[in-house]
Parts: sequence; structure tokens; C-alpha cells
Amino acid sequence: MQFTNKELIQKIDAYKKKLSVTVVAHFYQRDEVFEMGDITGDSLELAMKTKADKAEFVVFCGVGFMGQSVKVLSPNKRVVMPKLACCAMASMIDSLQFNDSLKILNAAGIANEDILPITYINSDVGVKARVGEMGGVVCTSSNAKKIITIALEEGKKILFVPDRCLGQNIANQMGLKSCIIGDGSDLKQSDIICFDGFCSVHQLFCVDDIEFYRKKFPGILIATHPECDPAICDASDFVGSTSQLIKYITELPEDQKVAVGTEFNMVNRLRPKNTYILSSTKPECPTMNETTLNDLYLALKSIDEGEPLNEIHIDKNTQKWAKVALERMLAL
Repeated sequence: MQFTNKELIQKIDAYKKKLSVTVVAHFYQRDEVFEMGDITGDSLELAMKTKADKAEFVVFCGVGFMGQSVKVLSPNKRVVMPKLACCAMASMIDSLQFNDSLKILNAAGIANEDILPITYINSDVGVKARVGEMGGVVCTSSNAKKIITIALEEGKKILFVPDRCLGQNIANQMGLKSCIIGDGSDLKQSDIICFDGFCSVHQLFCVDDIEFYRKKFPGILIATHPECDPAICDASDFVGSTSQLIKYITELPEDQKVAVGTEFNMVNRLRPKNTYILSSTKPECPTMNETTLNDLYLALKSIDEGEPLNEIHIDKNTQKWAKVALERMLAL
């Protein structure tokens, strides 16, 4: 039987009152799902907020690595995902590919003991665990510069995975030399060595888009996410994480025009006037948009029936080392 959105919302609200559940929704979720969230935010913010929450179940509307992060930081919670959507960037590297990257560095004359790995939070739990085992740390787009600054004090090469753009953008901000594994560069001459991963949504923006808006609206500001290509970030007026972008844009005067280079759903909710999408193509994350109201309803229904769908389980060793890498970040 198919229900209307109005009926689904009523059923979801009824389950939320009946069950010990907290519905969590990432900023990139479609509007109707986002509005059902008891807790909303970006990836690390959600993991931290749910850690303090008292409900038995976390129903996480987002992508897989986010649900994993909640489980790692709160192993006693039961984490259920309405949809087992997989972040395209996170799927670009697993623990085996991480090990292969180490072998490439070793072949270039860089020993493992001279490598300090840093993984963007947008990565699989297995990668976080390998990073933790090697003494490395997790970072977010908002704290990557701080994490890298502290990490470099150890005098080691930084292996940054999986997002080449974030790694290169931070290197540019800090005046450091970076390269991408496989681009032919001398790895030993680089401070930050990046895995060749990327966000497909943030690759949609180009310098021509910026030039178009600057020509059409003199005085317009350009605000972008550091998952964008370095050429885009270099040409922007502001570069920041999802939370930083929200703060920056919502605090602008209402008559100040701004073009934003990040995911559509989040930008579309920011403010009603003078906010533009920095692309002729709708930059909507396909995996973030997989979760529907019906998926959320079915997840709650499955909990009520005692057979939770898509529950996150992580083996003890992976859990241990991924938590080490995440907690190192929190301590820093």
C-alpha cells in the first residue's frame, strides 16, 4: 500500500513518540526527510550530538560512513539506516587500496614509519581503522588545516585520503607542496601526498561558472566547499565546510548576492533571496537523495516489529582502531 507524504509524516511521528528512537538527518537530505530529523547537521556534528542522545536507536538519514561514525563513537547504540546509501568518495578507497597506496610510497623510498596518514571523515570505517593503527587521525573539512598543522610537527610525510581536492586546498592555504599519487610527481618532495579521490558533486563547479556570475552580478560573492577543485577555491571569496558555509551565508546582508558551490538541497534551504547555485547543472548528491520518507517509515516500522532493517555492525578490531583515529581528532 502506498501512502501520501502527509500520511507518511503522520506515521513517522507516531513511531517517534512510541519508540526509543532519534531520527538524524544530514544537511544534504531531501527537504521532506530533513524536516523529520530530531538532530540535523553535518557528518561529525551528527556523530557528536547522537553520542549525547539517550535513545536506544539512532535512525540515520545519510550515507554509510556517517552511520558507521555514529556506531564507532557510540558502540552501545543501535544504528539503523533507512537506506544503505554509499558516498561515492568513500567508496573510492578501502583498506586494501590504502595498503596499496602505502606500497607506492614505500617504492618511492618513503618508509611507513615516516608516514602519518590522515583520512577525511568521508571514508569507510576500514580505512579509518588502518589510519588509527598507523598512528594517524581523522579530519573534517572544517578542522583539516588544524589537524595537518599539528601532524606536520612530527616531521613526517602526510598521506591524505581519500579527497585529493581537500588535501590540495589545505596545502595551498598553508604554502605546502602537494601531489596526487599517480600524477608523476616526486613523492619525496611533497609535504602532503593525496590519494586520487574526489566528490562527484563538487566536481560539477568550474571557473567559468564563477566568471559568469561575476560578470552578471558585479559585487557578487563566491562561497565554495573545499571539496571543490583548487582552481575553484582559489577564485572564491570564501571557502568553508558545510557548517561554515551556512554561517557565512546566513550572516550576509540580505541584499548581498552570493553564488554557492556545494550540494543543492542545503543551499536551497539557506535563504530565500540573492542566493544562487554556482552551476548550470543541479549539484544534487544522488546517494544522499536516495533516502525517502517511505524508507524512513519502513525503518521505524522494522524497529517496532523487532527486526531492524539495515542495522550497522562493525567488528571489534575495526571498531577499536577507527575509534582511536576519531578520538585523536577530537582530542586535537
